[in-house]
Amino acid sequence: MSHTSFQEKGRTFEAEADYVVVGSGAGGATVAAQLARGGVSVAIVEAGAWRDPEHYPSSSHGAMRDLFDDWGSTIAMGRAFWPVVQARTMGGTTVINSAICVRTPGDIFEMWEKEHGVGGIEMAKKVWANQDEVERELFVTEVPVASRGRSNNLAMEGANALGYESHVIHRYAKGCVGSGQCLQGCRTGAKQSTNLNYVPEVLAKGGEVLSCAPVDKVLFDKKRRAVGVTGWFQHPKTKKWGAKFNVRAKKAVIIAASATHTPCILMRSGVKNDNLGRFFRAHPGTGVYGVYDDPVDMNIGATQGWASTAYREDPGLKLETLSIPPEMVITRLKGGGKLLMERMAEYRKMAMWIQAVRANSHGRVRNGMGGKPMVTYTLDRADMEKFVRGMHLVAKTHFAAGAKKVVPAIAGMPYSIGPDEVDKLLDAPRDPRAYVAILSHLFGGAVMGSDPTRSVVDANGKVHHYDGLYVADASALPTVLGVNPQHTIMGIAKLRAQQLLDT
Repeated sequence: MSHTSFQEKGRTFEAEADYVVVGSGAGGATVAAQLARGGVSVAIVEAGAWRDPEHYPSSSHGAMRDLFDDWGSTIAMGRAFWPVVQARTMGGTTVINSAICVRTPGDIFEMWEKEHGVGGIEMAKKVWANQDEVERELFVTEVPVASRGRSNNLAMEGANALGYESHVIHRYAKGCVGSGQCLQGCRTGAKQSTNLNYVPEVLAKGGEVLSCAPVDKVLFDKKRRAVGVTGWFQHPKTKKWGAKFNVRAKKAVIIAASATHTPCILMRSGVKNDNLGRFFRAHPGTGVYGVYDDPVDMNIGATQGWASTAYREDPGLKLETLSIPPEMVITRLKGGGKLLMERMAEYRKMAMWIQAVRANSHGRVRNGMGGKPMVTYTLDRADMEKFVRGMHLVAKTHFAAGAKKVVPAIAGMPYSIGPDEVDKLLDAPRDPRAYVAILSHLFGGAVMGSDPTRSVVDANGKVHHYDGLYVADASALPTVLGVNPQHTIMGIAKLRAQQLLDT
């Protein structure tokens, strides 16, 4: 077993394995571990640094510096500029997300079969069986009562008062203590990010792992067969470029570098397909603060412990709690100086709950300067209608739970509104520029489908018209899900490995 990190210039690092996997997140680590269990040799090549839980930062600033992709500076450019949330570290975004586990809805497989010629009931059965296995391996459990915190309990009370279905979230966590540090990396080690399980398993089975090793391109032979990857080591602090690396693949290269980086790597590698980088999608979302009479202390308890999929189909929303630290809260409050400090004094009495839109809008990913992904994306009018309805529903839930006011953080709207003013939110602007929003749950860019003129990979994840080249991450998912995607990514990644082992 071998883990190789940053190497100074002076020589070229060489390695070889049966399968080379680019990326160590939900897709990459899962496919790598499953392959290693099949007795083949595997090399994982990860752009980010390896950090163990005791080395995770405590602040948002530290998380941006150490764990996020390029300080979280990737922005979706369109009518509004909205941040794209993803990590760059061993374990990928599983290190900085809230570890939410949701099985792939059956209607997704039906939609994919009907619209893209992949999926169907047979795929569903295999993916669900794989998800059963993942749930056992990663200790998926409901957030414990003692770790829920008041914010999550209030959300449940509000939903019950309004009469819509909601639930306590199931998460990849073993003994969550409710420290509220999911976004900065779980320092307790309870969150089962893939750097704590699947990556070490690959090492234990004799695999090779490279960190601080962003891949520049895939290498091909003269017959369009992928034979490895190449790039240069990069120091995680100084960003200084180091030695070149070449990692050869005897059987196949599997790209699982995320919905933004996977298409860019394939483009730099010379892969020819008009659909590459297209059909990028996301679940855009934003939060609404409820201000209560008594302290909520939203950072005590699980970062996310409550959710509702009652509106997943109509109008197309997922509702969740989300606790963020004070340095992030203050950026969403209007005003400055003394006024801002007065508003921030209510922090302990605030709870932030969010809505995420099952958006049909799609954008595009291209290579920007220095190989950085350039994303273009704008919500269309229909999705903005959902967005506004979601904020209205979250505000109503706050009031049903006893909030004295809500802070919507919408340009052109009052700073706060009371219970008798909640319907004002239905008249909120339909312009994306009025909102402080993010893009999470990223999809597309190298979508799967049976028709090579409308997709990048086939039902097995193989890149059309190339041999030995596969995709095993969210970039292959042709639509959004309306639920958190990690479980779907993992279930399909296991399937990819099983298919490769069977060939």
